[in-house]
Amino acid sequence: MIVEYVLLGILAPIFLNLMHLMVGIYVVVQRGNTMSLGFTGMGFLTKTIGMMFLVWLGVSKLNLDYQIFVPLISFFWFFTHIVEAFVIQHYMKENESELIKSVQIK
Repeated sequence: MIVEYVLLGILAPIFLNLMHLMVGIYVVVQRGNTMSLGFTGMGFLTKTIGMMFLVWLGVSKLNLDYQIFVPLISFFWFFTHIVEAFVIQHYMKENESELIKSVQIK
């Protein structure tokens, strides 16, 4: 029973956001910052659908206690989402053009 909480509540959101992070880094480095912003917007939708699916699977099909499972999956989903935001921001700053860097106030 605890294995299901660990797999679906902790490892699944970490794994899914890690996959999204790898694709996001590829998009920033290969396609540029503008495409990355579009991918981030679409990623919000796909990650929301993924979280809804995992919550449905855990609560409805595996009969996990929603009072434990929903806060668990929400915490790890949110935490990995914040980590992803900082990593993508780092790669976007590295990928800035010299023109943008020259007009920024430091």
